Amino acid sequence: MKYDLRGVCGSFDLRGEYVIGVPFGTGHINDTFAVTFDQSGTRVRYIVQRVNTNVFKQPEQLMENFERVTSHIREKIRLERAGNPATRHRTLELVPAKGGRPFVRDGEGNFFRCYCFVENARTYDILETPEQAFEAASAFGCFQNDLADLEGRLNETIPNFHNTVSRLAALERAAKEDRAGRLAAVGPELEFIRRRGADCSKLLDLQAAGEITERTTHNDTKLNNVLIDDLTGSGCCVIDLDTVMPGLPHYDFGDMVRTGTSPALEDERDLSKVVMRFGMFEALLRGYLAGAGNFLSPLEKSLLPFAGRLITLETAIRFLTDYLEGDVYFRIHRPEHNLDRCRTQIALVRSMEEQSDAMQRLTEEMMK
Repeated sequence: MKYDLRGVCGSFDLRGEYVIGVPFGTGHINDTFAVTFDQSGTRVRYIVQRVNTNVFKQPEQLMENFERVTSHIREKIRLERAGNPATRHRTLELVPAKGGRPFVRDGEGNFFRCYCFVENARTYDILETPEQAFEAASAFGCFQNDLADLEGRLNETIPNFHNTVSRLAALERAAKEDRAGRLAAVGPELEFIRRRGADCSKLLDLQAAGEITERTTHNDTKLNNVLIDDLTGSGCCVIDLDTVMPGLPHYDFGDMVRTGTSPALEDERDLSKVVMRFGMFEALLRGYLAGAGNFLSPLEKSLLPFAGRLITLETAIRFLTDYLEGDVYFRIHRPEHNLDRCRTQIALVRSMEEQSDAMQRLTEEMMK
């Protein structure tokens, strides 16, 4: 779908002359564009996104979270820079609409936001070195730590987003209804997930018992949601803040393990390529704990290896559910794309299970 980007940009408080807008990134949900402005001979870029309101039903609440989180971190940066001018940028900077709101709606009801482009940094779909893994995990740990003292509870932009029990129930409904007539093709995948159904409630039960604590978390910590500085190689800014809301720290770390330890793409069809690289897990664990500081309890730290398996299993559940429902949530680029994604996640769970004892031993060693 085409949008009048020039007109949309004219509704934001942007200086200079609009030059061009082009699609940007590889996200599944929102439509993202890099737009360029000429400001007295200097080209300056911004990111403009159309928020998918089929997924985010209350975009105003989403943007309230976005503003609260970025403002909170920006204030911390301001205070830190008083003593250390080299403090990292660490957060996105919204460009307000004319009139002050953090978003605009076009004439067709599309919901847009704009923020400054972070130059000289990039994301990686597959981390190439343990050093990159360490820096990315450190950035996410720092993000959680920055928000540990955020007052008041954020809005839940997607209720039950990481409620794996709810996700499993949705899969069972999809299997029972079989709207797209695909149930017969997914027997092995469905059986694999069902055999691990008891794992789905473990973290939620501990939270209900008061043994682990709800925090402000990112909830979608794919490693391509953190920018790595081109010059220093350091994790410089966490992006894609749509799912920042109340959650458990394990959701964030688990998704880092899911996306950062395998050398294969999320939709790889050659499952022999899908493996959890233990060296990458170690780098992620060290980086995350370094960035997170001391706000995690010993029990919370001990559950980090389990979190990797759980969130990978949950993601397999989500892809399989969408496949059974006819590919209504995730954007696909080929037939059976969601089934391929599900199978990749299952293969990664298997690899984590094979290495779970070593993962746990490493975690316990680092807790000493």
